[in-house]
Amino acid sequence: QVQLVESGGGLVQAGGSPRPLCAAFGRTFSKFGMGWFRQAPGKEREFVAAISWNAGTTYYADSVKGRFTISRDNAKKAVYLQMNSLKPEDTAVYYCAQSRTVVAGRLSGEYDYWGQGTQVTVSS
Repeated sequence: QVQLVESGGGLVQAGGSPRPLCAAFGRTFSKFGMGWFRQAPGKEREFVAAISWNAGTTYYADSVKGRFTISRDNAKKAVYLQMNSLKPEDTAVYYCAQSRTVVAGRLSGEYDYWGQGTQVTVSS
């Protein structure tokens, strides 16, 4: 059984730089790609960023490219999302997800385990 636990969200001022993290428990973390998704109130869940098993490949949504950075530490079984230059429209619940394979992409169907989410609220 895999458990993903996010933390590091909260209330942040516009322009702030929080760094949510996701801790993984269960199957061998280093064998799977990881991703971050988000869901704003009244909106569909959307892709944010993804990283392959060895961090050799990363993908970003156009809306966060150049502002967010995904990274991972396989020894600590953790994946991070460095957020910079936050905007009010970044307000959402941010979810960590583990891919079914060593790579990770933009589609939610590629992931088989999800965390409970961490709220990030950006005040203007």
